[in-house]
Amino acid sequence: MEMETLKTFLLNKGYSKIKLKLTATNHFEIKADINGVKGRFILDTGASGSCVGFEAIERFNLKVKDSEIKAVGAGASNMMTKISKSNNLKIGRWKKKRVALILFNLTHVNEGLINHNAEPVDGIIGADILKKGKAIIDYEKKYLYLKLDNLS
Repeated sequence: MEMETLKTFLLNKGYSKIKLKLTATNHFEIKADINGVKGRFILDTGASGSCVGFEAIERFNLKVKDSEIKAVGAGASNMMTKISKSNNLKIGRWKKKRVALILFNLTHVNEGLINHNAEPVDGIIGADILKKGKAIIDYEKKYLYLKLDNLS
């Protein structure tokens, strides 16, 4: 009997398949819409929260509040952040309402990408979103699978 592929198995289980692009810096890049506006993001399983740069506030029509959280991450500590709650996020066919995004200074991330001839990004899709979407990543084939709730 032929073994069912991961793709067939997950699509039958109501998952949506999203193409990942491997950048020059060996990051996976993903396209996503925030509040109906397209953006380019790094997929980061190690980031606890999803975030966007301060310059994305106007672009994605974010309503922003000051935040008590200080960003701590790769090369960043004690950076001021803001928070934007209640955003609509769409990745491929997968949609989520009321998504909170952390805003912080993304300059150092983008400088690193540009220095390695990779394109700058609008933000990072982190573990919070991946958990909500019951994500499965196929590293070899470069696909992200997210579970669709709204099976019609």
